[in-house]
Amino acid sequence: MESSPIPEPRPIIKKPERSDLSLYYVDQFARLQENFIAQGLMRTDGGGVDAAFDADDLTENFMKIAFFAEFSEVNGRIVAQEAAFPMRRWRDPVVIHVEFGETLPKAKRNADLAEVESFAKRLANVSGHPVRTGSRSAANLHVLVLNEDERLAAAPKLRELIPGIADREIDALTKLTKNDLCITQSYGEGGGSKFIGRALIIIRDEHPDLLRKSCIHEEIAQSLGLSNDSDAARPSIFNDDEEFALLTTHDELLLRILYDPRLTPGMDAETARPIVEAIAQELLPATPSEPIGRI
Repeated sequence: MESSPIPEPRPIIKKPERSDLSLYYVDQFARLQENFIAQGLMRTDGGGVDAAFDADDLTENFMKIAFFAEFSEVNGRIVAQEAAFPMRRWRDPVVIHVEFGETLPKAKRNADLAEVESFAKRLANVSGHPVRTGSRSAANLHVLVLNEDERLAAAPKLRELIPGIADREIDALTKLTKNDLCITQSYGEGGGSKFIGRALIIIRDEHPDLLRKSCIHEEIAQSLGLSNDSDAARPSIFNDDEEFALLTTHDELLLRILYDPRLTPGMDAETARPIVEAIAQELLPATPSEPIGRI
């Protein structure tokens, strides 16, 4: 009788672990969310009677949010500096794909995927523009949920997803400060295009559930063409005060205005203003039957 050779032991696959820095941010962002909620921020009710708004408010907020960019290029770097910008929106259907790093638990990944799919349907309904989830190869809007170390090392992935992406844009997406919760960058269809052709979103996977959900709402909605924030916008996620965590009825109306066929991508603010005023008056008659502001 011949003995069989002893098989080689199976390699032990080590489960990915967070670095100390990533663990630090898990704790910090959990505390941040707790503090927001304790202050009455991160609301999910959409506003209601305490945050009513009218057609004039809607017009001014749209002009501020759709005709200015939150970031500018200064000396070869992308910085948080507001600048006037022509109106932009998508021409092609938006196809969203979400990729995760290795340390977010499966249950949280599934919750995020469900939220993105539900939110895509909502955006398509309110804007009238096709928005859906899809495969990586079909996607033109990529959402990356990464931990601290994965994000810092994401340059090769970003170059793969956005061919020709500039180094300054990679720096802006990967080298976030501790105050940056999430970030999006959109790209034209071609040189000087007035239409958005691709977009990238990066969300910290260290966020607790509501902060991560809030980032999903704000960054995907911004990537559709609402590229700025306004201190006057209320109730809205396009306001850095963090009062509202999720897309509100006010924000839905902004998207309806943005994709109204009476507006043309590339329009400047002065040309668009009377059209925006007319649309806002249609959406919000002077004497609404009930207060506007609920989600």
